[in-house]
Amino acid sequence: MSGKHAFLALLKQEGVEIMFGNPGTTELPLMDAFATENELRYLLGLQEAAVMGMADGYAQASGKLTVVNLHVAPGLGNAMGMLYDAQKAGSPILVTAGQHEQNFTATEPILWADLPTIARPLVKWSSEVHRLADLPRLVHRAAKTALAPPTGPVFLSLPGDILRADADIDLSAPTRVAPRLRGDRAAVEAAADLLAKAKRPVIMAGDAVAQSRAHAELVELAELLGAPVYTEFVPNTASFPASHPLFRGSMVRLAPDVRKVLEQYDVLFSVGADLFTLSLPSDVDPMPATIKLIHLDVDPWELGKNYPPAVAILGDPKGTLPEIVAAVRERMTSGARAAGRERLDAATKAIAGERAELAEKARALAQASPVQPLALLHAIGQMLPKDAVVIEEALSSAPGIRQLIRSDDPQSYFGLRGGGIGWGLPAAIGVKLALPDRPVLGLIGDGSAMYTCQALWTAAHYRIGAVFVILNNSSYRILKQRLHGMRGLAEQTDSYVGMELLDPQIDFVSLARSLGVAAERAKTVHETTDLIAHAFNADEPMLIDVELDRAFKPM
Repeated sequence: MSGKHAFLALLKQEGVEIMFGNPGTTELPLMDAFATENELRYLLGLQEAAVMGMADGYAQASGKLTVVNLHVAPGLGNAMGMLYDAQKAGSPILVTAGQHEQNFTATEPILWADLPTIARPLVKWSSEVHRLADLPRLVHRAAKTALAPPTGPVFLSLPGDILRADADIDLSAPTRVAPRLRGDRAAVEAAADLLAKAKRPVIMAGDAVAQSRAHAELVELAELLGAPVYTEFVPNTASFPASHPLFRGSMVRLAPDVRKVLEQYDVLFSVGADLFTLSLPSDVDPMPATIKLIHLDVDPWELGKNYPPAVAILGDPKGTLPEIVAAVRERMTSGARAAGRERLDAATKAIAGERAELAEKARALAQASPVQPLALLHAIGQMLPKDAVVIEEALSSAPGIRQLIRSDDPQSYFGLRGGGIGWGLPAAIGVKLALPDRPVLGLIGDGSAMYTCQALWTAAHYRIGAVFVILNNSSYRILKQRLHGMRGLAEQTDSYVGMELLDPQIDFVSLARSLGVAAERAKTVHETTDLIAHAFNADEPMLIDVELDRAFKPM
């Protein structure tokens, strides 16, 4: 068997159905093998950042091993920003790159570099195949490592001579590490003791909850304790059902604001949440000294990383929460159960009031021109089908999105975990490939869309029916907000250099149409929702450019 055919056979053993890629000369042996390949699909992207973003969306939505093939050093370099996002999201991606033939690399030919070293800071494991006989072992090792908890991307360099060579090859077999890690029993009991006695408990839910499909288990615990649930600071999943009466949404990612919230509680149970990914430095410590922390995570690095917990549990939410719930029930006195019900009633009323106030504010802005982001999010939330999936890279237009748009199941919402912009547009394509029977809507800022707009061609070429709404304020508005908040020279002179996308204004409709995607411009909230509904019915890719209010200063 040739190396190129062996590589594809190994990927199929690992359950891979799609390879995302952008080929170059060092990948030609592999592309030659695809000429007669009928099972594994090659999906072409026109730039490596877009390719990586698509693969990331697919990996997150499917939970499967996902494969990306890039072209030597520049191709890997172009993908690094989106690879950073994939690392932060824990996406199980095997990133491969074609390398020059090994008998040629000593001369340092064009485009050559030490690829495993370049990739290593952003992956769990990085290597290069030096013998064809080692190809099965290294591919299976890569797949096992990417999918083992905590999941994440890995890298493998594929020299051309390995792909061209022929030999008798033992393909071996895949290995899977069972993901249901149950926490230590003594730690579970210690956590249950604290939770059963808590007077004012609060829960922070992280991506591990959605990734392990532990919504029901966390809901049961939250209702038992009467504890409100916040998302982690930079979530990329629906870690708790947004319509649940105990869901409080996100905290402001500033240390003084976080501290004001946490000072109301005596026990914080972090279920796979980041503690804390803040936006700006501060002299205020966000964690009150009086609060007791219980920290459950599948990644030992996160436990006690910034704050020492009273109890640290290495475990998977799906495998560990049932034991915690049972232990808490066993320990709660009748008085504690009554107090839990009182907290549940009080939190339900308070949160319902907050949601009603937010919705009323949104409705009051519905006729404003240009469109106000809050009004648009509310209207979209009202019309979306129950099975819709939202991919969000709205940045400054995002406040209120989880309260206003339904995201109740673990695959209903995906956000920008790493913070490297340009992810959302291609990620929506990857999510739609993974979940073809669900309506997929990307809410993308105009600045973000320009990083990876090449992905639109892929959506058109393969008829991938994702819908893209460009939230267009013709600026890097989030930077304006932050710079204004510094109260420096920009605020005094009302001059924000390098943050305007005007003169000329970007014509997203023409851009999308030039890449084969149907596109329309919407000037009102109603026009936008009508276009979204039309696009869902057509099940074809469509871009909707919405002109938003450009204001960024506090009212």
